Amino acid sequence: MNDILIRGMAADNQVRFFAAYTKELVETARSIHNTSPVATAAFGRLLSAGAIMGSMCKNDSDVLTLQIQCSGPIGGLTVTANAKADVKGYVNHPNIELPPNEKGKLDVGKALDLGVLSVIKDIGMKEPYVGQSNLVTGEIAEDLTYYFATSEQIPTSVALGVLVDKDLSVRHAGGFIIQLMPFATEELISDLEIRLKDFSSITSQMEQGMTPEDMMRQLFNGYNLEITDSIIPHYHCDCSRERSYRAIASISRNDIEEMIADNEPIEVACHFCNKKYHFSVDDLKNMLDN
Repeated sequence: MNDILIRGMAADNQVRFFAAYTKELVETARSIHNTSPVATAAFGRLLSAGAIMGSMCKNDSDVLTLQIQCSGPIGGLTVTANAKADVKGYVNHPNIELPPNEKGKLDVGKALDLGVLSVIKDIGMKEPYVGQSNLVTGEIAEDLTYYFATSEQIPTSVALGVLVDKDLSVRHAGGFIIQLMPFATEELISDLEIRLKDFSSITSQMEQGMTPEDMMRQLFNGYNLEITDSIIPHYHCDCSRERSYRAIASISRNDIEEMIADNEPIEVACHFCNKKYHFSVDDLKNMLDN
């Protein structure tokens, strides 16, 4: 199954949904950051959520950042996405190892523990919008559901899942976000609550070969459903030597002069893709001249 993100409406437009399969995206991130299994699970969930929430942006220039600051051994995670579902991110401590939880699953909740989830939306205003909520379980999907309810007052159900294979690669990854429109009936709300409660884990559905569309059609069986469009999510970092050059050139003249005085080349590493850019002493001198 190839990565895909679908968007649509159901139940006479009373519900909108976003559903994605993100195996290749998450596997790319895992290989770049060399994450441990539990870090892969946590990072993959947040990346999948980032891709979906990025696709919810109205303008191509909008940028969404999901940031988790936490007390658990993973230290924190950051994911940035745009409206095209191009996603990038990093984990503060990607190599943590934890025993399985009481269900024998990767213990993402323990990896994060207590903390704060921030949703930052840069939509071209003078200041970005920042919404925050406390982590309620550390399992990320539940935390995002709580965020939508408290910070955006939108009744939302979030499901996220990452299945790590025996060779530590990503076997399956993806998720969905379902949101009720203001005019949704009480009957529909009650029915959906029952259906979501009975819905098996998203990774078990993927293991059965179900696509995002299959899952949505199963969940909304008996209701009309329309898929409005689809896009392909990617792990994409837009760093470059030129951007790194401009970043160094933007620091104070005294700091650049100190680097030149050290008479050593400097290295700039990108947090998101681990690429390294090197700048010679002559490069630093050119920055001062220009």
